[in-house]
This record gives sequence, C-alpha cells and structure tokens, in this order.
Amino acid sequence: MSPIFRAALEAVAAIGTVCSLFFYLLSVLGMGDFLRDIREKLVASRVPESKFPPVSILKPLKGADPAMWQSFCSHCEQDYPEFQLIFGVSDQDDPAIEVVRRLQRQYPQVVIDLMVCERALGANIKVSNLAQMLPAARHDILLVNDSDIRVSSDYLLRVAPPLADDSVGLVTCLYRAVAGPTLGSRLEALGIATDFVPGVLSARFLEKGMRFGLGSTLAFRRSDLKAIGGFEALLDYLADDYELGRRIAASGKRVQLSGATVVTFLPAYTLRQFFRHQLRWSRTIRDARRWGYAGLVFTFGLPWAIATLLISGGAAWAWAVLALTFAARLAVAVVAAAVVLDDRQALRSIVLLPLRDLIAPLVWAVSFLGNRIHWRGDVFDVKNGRLKIVKPG
Repeated sequence: MSPIFRAALEAVAAIGTVCSLFFYLLSVLGMGDFLRDIREKLVASRVPESKFPPVSILKPLKGADPAMWQSFCSHCEQDYPEFQLIFGVSDQDDPAIEVVRRLQRQYPQVVIDLMVCERALGANIKVSNLAQMLPAARHDILLVNDSDIRVSSDYLLRVAPPLADDSVGLVTCLYRAVAGPTLGSRLEALGIATDFVPGVLSARFLEKGMRFGLGSTLAFRRSDLKAIGGFEALLDYLADDYELGRRIAASGKRVQLSGATVVTFLPAYTLRQFFRHQLRWSRTIRDARRWGYAGLVFTFGLPWAIATLLISGGAAWAWAVLALTFAARLAVAVVAAAVVLDDRQALRSIVLLPLRDLIAPLVWAVSFLGNRIHWRGDVFDVKNGRLKIVKPG
C-alpha cells in the first residue's frame, strides 16, 4: 500500500471516528432533552378524571407471540375510566383467536371485540386488518400497538391525556425489549436499547420534535386519521407507523413522545433470523428516511476507531482515540439502557456491545444491495417504502 493511499484511508477512518463522537454527544443531548421534557410534563399534568377521553385500542394479530397472554392481560388491567379492546386477525384459523376468546372469558367487565378480517386490502396485512377493524371502534380516540406489547396499569393515563390538546395529533412511546435465551435475541434487544433509542432521541432533538411514530404505541384522533386519508392511505407501506406519524406531523399537528415506556417480547432468534430481522428493519428505515439512513455511516464509532488503529499501524494516538470512542459509546449505551429505559437486561448484556457494533455496519452495507425482506412468514420486495408481495407464507 502506497504511503499516500494509506494516509488517505487513515484520514477517512479518523474523520468517521470524529463524526461518530459528535453523534454520541448529540445522543446524550437528545436523551437529556427528553428526560427534562417528561419531568416538566409530569409536574404540569394534573388532569381530572373527567377529562380522560374513552379510548378504543386496536390490536392486529397474526399468530402467537412470546408472552402474548400476559401482554393482553396488561391491556385489560388498565386504571382508566373507559376503554375498548379490538383484536383483528386475517385468518379464521389463526391460533391467536383462542387467546382472545380466553381473554373475553377472563375479563367479562372489559369490552373486548374480535374481528376476522378476511379481505386483503393491500400488501400490508396489518394495516388491512386495521382498516377493517376501525368501524368497530366505539370511541374517537384510537390507539394502535403491536401484539407483543406489555404495558403498565397507568399506560392509558399517561398516553391519552395529551390528546386533550388539539395541537397534538399523535402520541407515541419508546420501548424496551425482553430477549429470549439465544444470542440473536440478546443482540436484538441490546440494539433496541443502545442504538435505536439514542437514534430516535437524537432525531427528536435535532429536528426539534418528533416527525414520525413508533409501532409500540400510536394514539390519535379518528378525525386526524381521516384527514390524512385513513388507514387506506397506508395499505402498501412497510413502515406504516413511521408514515402515519409523518403524515400527521405534515398536517400541522404535533407528534408527542410520551414518558411511558412499554415492553416488547422477542422470539428466540437464531443468528440468521436476527440478521434477517435487522435487514428488514434497516431497509424499512432506508426507504423511510433516506438521507438520515445514509448518514448512519458516520455513527459507527467503534468500527471506525478500530479501522483507524489498524491503518495507523497501532499508533499511540490511535489507541487513545479508540479508548475515547469506546468510553463515549459505553456512556451512551448505559444512559439509554439504565436512565431512559430502566432496562436491566440490556445492562447485563452490555459485554456484547462491541459485537453488536461490529455487525451494525455490515447490516447497513448489505441493506443497499437489494429490496427483499421477510416479514411474518411472507416475502416482499420493498421499493420507495411500498411493499410488493413475492411469496405468501
């Protein structure tokens, strides 16, 4: 390798490392801004019970997820005046149906409806189900969340009241993951806590507010959904949660990130399943936020610092940069897991952080090499955020 070429590579790697350090700083600022904001809202929010609007919770289902029963029960045990649960499946033989029937027997005091949505209105079956479930919703405040989400008893108390402010169009939530016993599942959960959450909060800080929603919780008014074209406008989008939030924000309403944190339960991913899921997630973000996703190349601090060290031939200054980068990366991870999410499992898995960070740029690079994704047993091609089914499950 010529000295000039080596010097150029060393400069590129060093610049990548410095950019990553700035991103880590931005992440800390974003997390601090979020924590300060929710503390202020907690002090200011003293809403009388009469002001809590009734809520219809829509939960589209497909198959059985880990800890599904406990997750469903948590929604039935809300300390909230009035709410309704609507479950929707696309197959009358779906095993989730029996779980919902059991739930209806267990909680007769809760309004629990089950719908079989046999029509496929678009490529995104989840949104297709939502469009068919909507007529059963009794209330004007709607809440959509994923089937594997478990919530605290004060979930609705914290999520619904912000919608009393007409300027708020959507309320969404951060989430932490409970991993299965496999390495792939632990890496997935660690990524949610230490990559995804800092990324969301840095975007919120940089853009001075949220411009998208997270599928863990999407609470909004029926009228605001209608104003953006209803669920029908989202039928072929892969990132339906992102698109819903983006459209509501574009209509002039605010997207508010709640202080409530919900829990998702991950399957026992093999490493192949983990990589496949990461690739789907990456291609989702790639098509939803193209420039932001391209800019992720400047957030891979540890890989850049290791490359700097290797190219420099183990120079003392490169060792110092690596140590600084590792310390900064670890600080971001610990603050996100311990302070923002109260995620003790992620803290116990923190030793896997270097492995997770070395895999991340590989997934990022591979995401540009194609458009195919695997989602709940189906195979799709995704282009410009829209789905085209290739092979049904």
